[in-house]
Amino acid sequence: MNRKTTIAAMAALATAGVAAVPIGATAATQAGEPGPATSRSALIAGQQSAAASTAKTLGLASGEQLQVKDVIRDANGATHVRYNRTYDGLRVVGGDLVVHEAPSGTVTSVDKAGSGKVAVASTTPSVSATSAKSTGQSLAKASKEKSTSELVVYAAGASPRLAYDVVTTGIKADQTPTRLHTIVDAETGATLTSYDDIRNASGTGKTLYSGNVTITTSGSGSSYTMTDTAHGNGTTTDLKGATSGNGTLFTDADNVWGNNATSDRASAAADAHYGAAATWDFYKNVMGRNGIFNNGTGVRSRVHYGNAYVNAFWDGSQMTYGDGSGNARPLVEIDVAAHEMSHGVTENTAGLAYTGDAGGLNEATSDIFGTSVEFYENNASDVGDYLIGEKININGNNTPLRYQDKPSRDGTSPDCWSTNTKNLDPHYSSGVGNHWFYLASEGSGAKTINGVSYNSPTCNSSTVTGIGRDAASKIWYRALSTYMVSSETYPQARNSTIKAAIDLYGASSSQCAGVAAAWSALSVAAGSATCSTTTPTGTPTSTPTGTPTTTPPTGTNLLLNPGFESGAVNWTGTSGPVTNNTGRPARTGSWKLWIGGNGSAGTETVGQSVAVPSTGNPTLTFWLRSDTAETGSTVYDSMKAQVVSGSTTTTLATYTNVGTNATYTQKSFDLSSFKGKTVTIRFTGTEDSYLQTSWVIDDTSLTS
Repeated sequence: MNRKTTIAAMAALATAGVAAVPIGATAATQAGEPGPATSRSALIAGQQSAAASTAKTLGLASGEQLQVKDVIRDANGATHVRYNRTYDGLRVVGGDLVVHEAPSGTVTSVDKAGSGKVAVASTTPSVSATSAKSTGQSLAKASKEKSTSELVVYAAGASPRLAYDVVTTGIKADQTPTRLHTIVDAETGATLTSYDDIRNASGTGKTLYSGNVTITTSGSGSSYTMTDTAHGNGTTTDLKGATSGNGTLFTDADNVWGNNATSDRASAAADAHYGAAATWDFYKNVMGRNGIFNNGTGVRSRVHYGNAYVNAFWDGSQMTYGDGSGNARPLVEIDVAAHEMSHGVTENTAGLAYTGDAGGLNEATSDIFGTSVEFYENNASDVGDYLIGEKININGNNTPLRYQDKPSRDGTSPDCWSTNTKNLDPHYSSGVGNHWFYLASEGSGAKTINGVSYNSPTCNSSTVTGIGRDAASKIWYRALSTYMVSSETYPQARNSTIKAAIDLYGASSSQCAGVAAAWSALSVAAGSATCSTTTPTGTPTSTPTGTPTTTPPTGTNLLLNPGFESGAVNWTGTSGPVTNNTGRPARTGSWKLWIGGNGSAGTETVGQSVAVPSTGNPTLTFWLRSDTAETGSTVYDSMKAQVVSGSTTTTLATYTNVGTNATYTQKSFDLSSFKGKTVTIRFTGTEDSYLQTSWVIDDTSLTS
């Protein structure tokens, strides 16, 4: 059964000023529906057709043209369009911008990389392309070098310059491939900046690190391949010590991969395959993102790269893992795998340049989501922690690669931001972003989490109270996908994350205040984006565009948008279940949460982070109706109401295809055991491949 909005219905909604695409996602995918790529393409095409008009509205100079890179449409109809620019036909490096539009289409604000200006006095170079390529090759210092050059406008500096983007590919002495960009001033021949496309972790079935896990493969009988049909047909291949090529696809006769040791080459492959799937699931179920490219396409993971190669990297299209010192510790731990895959997400959203503060933010983003995936997966053999690559023993003394609670523990990374941070290698300048994530998630001071002791300092002697890892990661993703630009600095990141917190939780929320407090604790001063301390009675919290993002809680209800009437705002997870489709009735209003109803194998999860009061009698209630096409007393489909606190998930109730009730009935649960904690209220449903079961939830409430 298909219960998602049809294209015709989407057009009608758009005409009515109501968005059909939830916050943090571009489309829903269900049986019989167009997939994310179709809807995303339609959104991009629509904005591209209006690009000339938008350029005029923004007052861009003659010769400037906009090229749409991505579009995000919120449930309230607000749209965020990410553009690249050209000038007189030349690509502009560092000229990207994000235009924010109200539901009416009116431009309300713009986030620009660099100074925002891209015009140059002349597009005729004084320096030859041959000379520029020579400069690039001298910096690359690699074997098997090949260079190309492209005349561009470089707009990421203090003023726009005509320049060459020289791309030199080759292999470094340590076996790492390089695709070095050298920006050469086309008037003077000076090197303006350089950065490498290869994003590496500099460190880090029957797996090596995650125990015995279930992985998705392809095949049957006695012929299987490591092709993940559930995650965009991503593959895992064996490079067998090579440093180029796609590798050989892993095959197996009994669908059992590895032996938990390096003696079987498939053990490391199982880790990489498992990590890629876990990362995919995290982005889809928590952030509403459908793979690295947000189009449902999987990617390749290559293992056994080079000889004793102590690294892993993302190269723009695939993940690659070395086997570590002595080929004894392959760098395929789950947070390393998620780190590399997240470089791809960054590349396809904000495109954070691998230099200056932006380089540190790029690396921090991968560490943040690497940690988030590790906690999300909750694997008993590799439990969630704020240590990066703690199992791969890259230092030879069983210490991790990086520490998020106190980055300076690695001997180089800074705990606090300064104007010198931009001059550090991105793997070290990432310390500021990593420290923010820990402080925002857990707060300052000494504590023990999953058996690991932490003691996180602040740079201003303040005490920071955490808002929870779930909220912190969602805020970072919203900022990355919606506000950050390629030349983002840490002060700009403060603004971007505060705007994201306002979008998701409201300007007067504890989450917004916690985001700001964590930045202040790192010596990143307040900028243009600020939280509000109070919200006038009866006035809904608004985004910077002035459009409502929530339905104000009724009475003492602590849940935001509790009846889903603002669409998916404040609720995150799988895109699509929050809907106004008339195939099932809402209890009140027209929007509700519809879990299941697809008649095909799959899982949907939607939740909201909320602080449970430390006093009173906190109680969760919601109204539920259900129906099914299944028959008999066998359980095929199920839906759970859950509370997620840290790494612990508590199931309050399980509802199945057996005993469905098509009349709305109120359910009530005592949450006293969660007093004083920030938790996620979550609804998650799973259907098998045959016959639908629907659970419709409406009018949720958490009161004390």
